[in-house]
Amino acid sequence: MTRNTALAATLALPLLVAACGTPQERCISRNTSEYRTVSGLLAEVEGNLARGYAWEERQVVRDRLTQCRTYLRDEDGRAVVAYEPCWRDYVDTERYRVPIDPAAEQRKRDNLAARQAVLGNRAASVVQACQAAFPEDNG
Repeated sequence: MTRNTALAATLALPLLVAACGTPQERCISRNTSEYRTVSGLLAEVEGNLARGYAWEERQVVRDRLTQCRTYLRDEDGRAVVAYEPCWRDYVDTERYRVPIDPAAEQRKRDNLAARQAVLGNRAASVVQACQAAFPEDNG
């Protein structure tokens, strides 16, 4: 499987500046999102195969002791802020390992690589079309 790193670099740049990019960058970003998605999935599957397991995430609610503000009145009726310890719930994201089926991951990798090759050809032509439609002054 060959990788076209120049194409990947060209397609990754618009992702970084999609919200505030030039018309050319927005055109490229809008028309190459599926290629970038498939490339990301392929990289994840290749990482899983290299490690021998996948990563998944789950949200876990934990208690933490913290300081809470309490509003009290003094003898004269004025509001006074007091701090006292209290327990609060926090949501943490936790990564954990998940076993993989290497044969299934290899089939997934092969399918994603084939899809990436097809989309890569389309993405290259889209980049050229966007560059032609929205030329940028580099001077």
